[in-house]
Amino acid sequence: MRWRVRAGYPVALIYLMIARPSPHYILWGGMVAAVGLIVRGAASGHLRKDRELATSGPYAHTRNPLYLGSAFLAAGFVVAGRSVWAGALVTLYFAVFYYAVMRNEERDLHERFRGEFDEYAKRVPLFFPRVPGGPAGEPSPAGGDTAPAGRFSWAQYRRNHEYEALIGTIAGLGVLWLRMELRKRLGY
Repeated sequence: MRWRVRAGYPVALIYLMIARPSPHYILWGGMVAAVGLIVRGAASGHLRKDRELATSGPYAHTRNPLYLGSAFLAAGFVVAGRSVWAGALVTLYFAVFYYAVMRNEERDLHERFRGEFDEYAKRVPLFFPRVPGGPAGEPSPAGGDTAPAGRFSWAQYRRNHEYEALIGTIAGLGVLWLRMELRKRLGY
C-alpha cells in the first residue's frame, strides 16, 4: 500500500488546479481539519507501533482512529477547496486507498496479535466509532517508559511524529490560500 502516497501527489496537484478556495471556505475547512488533527493526535498518544495492540483512548471506539482523523482532514480540504470536482476527487482517493489500507493492516494485526486482535475486533468497529455506551475496549498494558495503560502520552505522540500532520495541514491550507491569491491577481 506504499503507492497510496505516490498516487496522492497527482491527486493533490489536480485538486489544486481545480480548487476554488475563498477565505470563508478555507476557515471552515481548517476547522474541520482541526477536528481531524485532534483525533489523530489523541490516537497517536496511545499507539505503540509494532510493540502492542492499541486498545485505549480513541482505539476503544474505533480500530482506525488515525484514519478517522485523516478522513476529517480530507473533509477539511474538500470544504476548503470549494469545488465539487476537487471534493469528489479527494473523496474518491480517500475511499479507495484508505479502505484497502485498513484491510491490509487488519490482516497484519491478526497475524501479529491473533486471538487478542480477534477479541478486540469483535468489540470495536473498523472505522466509524461505536455508539457511546456500547462495549468499551480494554486498556492496553503500559509500554515501557510511556504513560500508564489507557493514558495519553506526549512522548508517544512525538515518537510517532504526529506533529508532522499539523505541519502538513498548515502548509496545505497555506498553499490553498496562495492558490486563492493567484486566482484573484492573475485570473488563474
